[in-house]
Amino acid sequence: MKIGIMQPYFFPYIGYWQLINAVKKYIIYDDVQYIKGGWINRNRIFVGGEPKLINLLMNGASPNKLINEINTPDNIVHKNKLLKTIRHSYSKSPYFNSIYPVIESIILFKEEVLSLYLKNSIEIIANYLEMNTEFILSSDINKDNKLQGQDKILQICKILGATEYYNAIGGKGLYSVEDFKNNGIGLKFLQTESIKYKQFDNGFIPNLSIIDVLMFNSREEVKKMLNLYTLE
Repeated sequence: MKIGIMQPYFFPYIGYWQLINAVKKYIIYDDVQYIKGGWINRNRIFVGGEPKLINLLMNGASPNKLINEINTPDNIVHKNKLLKTIRHSYSKSPYFNSIYPVIESIILFKEEVLSLYLKNSIEIIANYLEMNTEFILSSDINKDNKLQGQDKILQICKILGATEYYNAIGGKGLYSVEDFKNNGIGLKFLQTESIKYKQFDNGFIPNLSIIDVLMFNSREEVKKMLNLYTLE
């Protein structure tokens, strides 16, 4: 059985969804430390021909806290401002009418625990893309939380009966193929291929949020993109 493990991100780029789609079980790694300046509470969308950051409000965010110890306030003013930015940016995109209600339901979701708020967003988009992956919070897995790094990943894999562990290519320097092999688990790294599509009449900006991908491409086109990767 193939599994993937990643922190929950805010409307992540297409490579994140490729990893989800490639595995049977996807572990939302919510009981690890929050990474400041990462993609847990922000991403980039297309605004006026340029990439622009959008952010999710948080309370008490700190690298000294676990992701599931951080809250996102149900601030309707901020959420409406965020939705206004998305509407303004994508109202003339070809799939706005079908995608905007999906994005709106995600942003307006009433859940203040950051990890659960993000889990909901991931599940909704995965459902829209007709994925069959099972989602599990790492905090719900009975494991030794004193373990760190690769050792913790290996234990999760063994508890869940994984035969293969898939990770994003960025983690290649963090894990040992030999160590996984010695535990009866194959280790593969997913490398997203070059993906381009039409963004209005401007030059293409790669690696934007999944919001951008969905606004400019049909469901079937995005599903094809999910398979545009290589494994190393």
